[in-house]
Amino acid sequence: MNPQLATEREPAISNSLRFLDTLTRDYRPKNFAVRLWDGTTWGDADHPRFTLMLKHPGALRNMFSSPSELSLGESFIWNDFDIEGDLEGAFELADFLVAHKFSLKEKLLLRAKLPGFSARRDEAAANLELTGTRHSKGRDRSAVTYHYDVSNDFYTLWLDRRMVYSCAYFNSAHDDLDAAQTRKLDYICKKLRLRKGDRLLDLGCGWGGLVIHAAQHYGVQALGITLSVPQAEVARERIRREGLEERCKVEVCDYRELDAQAQYDKIVSVGMFEHVGEELLPEYFQRAWHALLPGGVFLNHGIAAAATFQRKGPSLIDKYIFPDSDLVPVSTPLRVAEGCGFEVRDLESLREHYALTLQHWVRRLEEKALEAKRIVGEVIYREWRLYMAGSAHGFRSGRLNVYQVLFAKPERGCSHLPLTREDWYS
Repeated sequence: MNPQLATEREPAISNSLRFLDTLTRDYRPKNFAVRLWDGTTWGDADHPRFTLMLKHPGALRNMFSSPSELSLGESFIWNDFDIEGDLEGAFELADFLVAHKFSLKEKLLLRAKLPGFSARRDEAAANLELTGTRHSKGRDRSAVTYHYDVSNDFYTLWLDRRMVYSCAYFNSAHDDLDAAQTRKLDYICKKLRLRKGDRLLDLGCGWGGLVIHAAQHYGVQALGITLSVPQAEVARERIRREGLEERCKVEVCDYRELDAQAQYDKIVSVGMFEHVGEELLPEYFQRAWHALLPGGVFLNHGIAAAATFQRKGPSLIDKYIFPDSDLVPVSTPLRVAEGCGFEVRDLESLREHYALTLQHWVRRLEEKALEAKRIVGEVIYREWRLYMAGSAHGFRSGRLNVYQVLFAKPERGCSHLPLTREDWYS
């Protein structure tokens, strides 16, 4: 080693170790390790839950000059650091670091003793600068297609064989993802109490998994809508391959552009509600109300934020993954839907199920890392790996939840529903 380089590197190493000691002094349990760019290891090197790998001498300064959920996420995306082992587990440490109040000593050490260094940003992180009025049709179309049009091939790598991009339904933590997603589709059909000949509308149908399952196994006439052209193309090909063209159709359409005269026996929305926007929830539920025949039911499946959780500053998901998405407490859509005339008939949390689903997705994505990077590049791969692991942590910690709410449109006070839920579990 060049003596001059050794002299320059040694202070960076010793000061980085001092900073880590100070920064994590009050963090428990210290069940992780840190590996510096030269191979030096700090922390629990024998049995770490995860290892934080600093890629260059300026990594800590890049990470903590203005620490926030977004800045730490961007440092990961740009490869200032990586995580070896349990990526989801690293979010417990991230929560601690984002909430940490830096002392004057820590600030001086960070700014005066740690080297400043910007890693190469040759491949810019993909993010969308939206224009126009928030939740206008054009802006919503841009935001939704930005997320869902990443690449059908990319999604195929880690989703189940039906490409169901929403929370699965597990009997056991050891269930296979394909089985759990099939069980979820069937569970929704049972909650809707689908019957042969029912007209079913799926708001945000994705790659068509639910409409195809409902047409195949329950004999419904199904219409699914999506804003993503690539999703619709895959869904239509699958419908054609299954010979369901007479009973199943997918259109590229905004929910605000549906035929105002068409009505349906049952309506379902799975994972689309998050894109609507809190200010447009009255319109969303009002349109569902008018599209539903009296005596019908509407199942709304969507992610909610815990009422007690307050995010500090911008998030990586807002900037890079789901622009313009809104997560509201479950009480908000219930209040709005009731104001439109709906009766709340059932509410079920599937929080643990989504944590399990995301664990499957992260593991499957990591197993196909080389193919994923070939399809979408290193930066987008790292964005999605981080976003899904962080979401799993959100569901496990309780700051996120996912609810299935069954709304009814009574007919002169009659819901036409059985007295018990027994048929859902038969």
